[in-house]
Formats: sequence, C-alpha cells, structure tokens
Amino acid sequence: MNQFENIQQFGKDNVEATMKAFGTLSASAQTIAVEAADYAKKSFEHSSATLEKLVGAKTLDKAIEIQTDYFKASYEGFVAQATKMGELYTNLAKESFKPIEGLVAKVGAGK
Repeated sequence: MNQFENIQQFGKDNVEATMKAFGTLSASAQTIAVEAADYAKKSFEHSSATLEKLVGAKTLDKAIEIQTDYFKASYEGFVAQATKMGELYTNLAKESFKPIEGLVAKVGAGK
C-alpha cells in the first residue's frame, strides 16, 4: 500500500511541477512578445523619423550624415535588443525547468 501512495504522490507532484512550469512559460512568453512588439514599434518610428529628415536634407553631405546616424543607432539598438531577448530566453529556460528539477531531485533521492 505504501508503494501505491508513493506512486500517487509522484503523479500529484508531477502535475504540480508541470503546471508551475507552464505558468512560468506562459508569463515569460508574454513578456517576450511584448518586448518584441515594443522593439518593432520603436524601430518603425525611428525609420519614419529618419525618412522625414532625409526628405528635408538640403545637401548630399547632410543626407549622408542622417543616414550614417540612422545606421549607427539602428545597429546599437539591435545589439541591445538582441542581448535583452537573449537574457529573457535564458531566464525563461531557467525558470521553466526549476519545478521539474525539484521533481527529478525527488526521484533521484528515491522519494
């Protein structure tokens, strides 16, 4: 009978760990989606503002300066965003597996 209770408890623990992992996954996925949408919006706004500046440029030198500034800012923004997204995905993986790690530890300990 004790073995049956252990199996039953393991099943319950497994469901709880899975639900915690799913909750973390859901929340993190939402955070990542919001972050991606914000970046896309900022990028579009920056591109639009640059286009307006280019249309108003009076000389070729000024147009080249505007374009150079745009490329530099876009590159820096992309690198910063890629770093931030990498951190979000790393955090997602770590947090999603925490509940499962506890379950695996219990199984490894024979509980």
